[in-house]
Amino acid sequence: MGIALATLGSQLWSRAEDTDLARYRAVRDWVRGNYVREVQDSGLVDAALHGMVESLDGYSRYYDRAQVAALERDTTGKYRGIGVVFHPPLDSGRVLFTLPGSPADRAGIGPGDTILAVNGHPRTDLSVSEFQAAIADSSKDEVELLVSDLGGATRTLSIERAELIDPTVRHAQILDEELGVAYLAITSFSKETPVEFDRWIAALQAQGMRALVIDLRGNLGGVLFSAVRIANRFIDRGLIVSTEGRGEPTRHEAVRGEATLAALPLVLLVDADSASASEVLAGALQDHRRAALVGARTYGKGMVQQVRAFGDDEAEVRLTTAYYYTPAHTNIERTAQKGREHGLTPDLSIELSSEEAARVRTYLRHYSPPATSLEALRAWEAVEGIQLIDPHPRDGQSQGALDLFRGVHPGPNVLEKRL
Repeated sequence: MGIALATLGSQLWSRAEDTDLARYRAVRDWVRGNYVREVQDSGLVDAALHGMVESLDGYSRYYDRAQVAALERDTTGKYRGIGVVFHPPLDSGRVLFTLPGSPADRAGIGPGDTILAVNGHPRTDLSVSEFQAAIADSSKDEVELLVSDLGGATRTLSIERAELIDPTVRHAQILDEELGVAYLAITSFSKETPVEFDRWIAALQAQGMRALVIDLRGNLGGVLFSAVRIANRFIDRGLIVSTEGRGEPTRHEAVRGEATLAALPLVLLVDADSASASEVLAGALQDHRRAALVGARTYGKGMVQQVRAFGDDEAEVRLTTAYYYTPAHTNIERTAQKGREHGLTPDLSIELSSEEAARVRTYLRHYSPPATSLEALRAWEAVEGIQLIDPHPRDGQSQGALDLFRGVHPGPNVLEKRL
């Protein structure tokens, strides 16, 4: 009897699937035969899969082959290239600086150099996208560049592309030398972010860091495990975050031996574009009373996405499978509660003017020059009378964080409450 029921259920399920597939094929064939322009079957399949997955919520995504490479760069933090950062506009071909240890750095390319030609094609004959694609073409191991320096001398270089880290930790510096208040920004969380973070922390400690401001403004998230590891630097025991969906909850606990900064005074800058993994970090530090949050309410993206590859075309699906919960069991997702329009609430709320916010966005978007390039950049600035090194924007939220360390904020002492 059981076998008969199972067979019947299988047949009914098969018929339902056949009906769905028959309807898809009928629509596909009609579109293919009657649309005003010729369309490819592969494009129609991709469009159908995009629609199916992306109709579920605002975060689930279907990625076709062309989009998988960009997703891989975001999650791994690595890409193949030569490591050049250009001075805007890109079509000028002028090099602002190179990433330390990159192929371009080893080839001797430096601040003020201009790329005149790529693989024998003059830069002026290429569109901006063509020029960028020729430099970044990861399908070829080498690129040949014709380069001129600030004095006009030219040279031809053959540079072998390599796997590079796309920096997510930027602008590390001492903001207040007297108090030893350091600053760094985490622009997203890749698999490489904890390694970058530890390296910059060591550099700041060597410069006399005694307190730290971490800027998470505009950080839309990324790899959960990286946010957990950085939270663990400041939290020596207890829950950091849990993920809860249709299966068993997953708990991410602090490992005491990883808490290398457990006594360091800390402030986080957050805003309405701080989301997902950045909210996990902020929520853990806030609930453990380990840091003060300064800025604006966060976005409220508390949905966990699982990524899975499908088929020979290297397509991938990112599907929402769970919610993030802070140590106090607050669901970060704003849509989980009717009428809720935000995620975390800062301890010190400071709104920026539109001009301040624009300056902050520009500053965080830019790469920070390595220390080895600063002297050359300052010489270039002096020769041409231009500004190449972005100064830290003294916006109201950054100033609020410094005021907390200086003890000049007129409200309740948030540091005493949280640290």
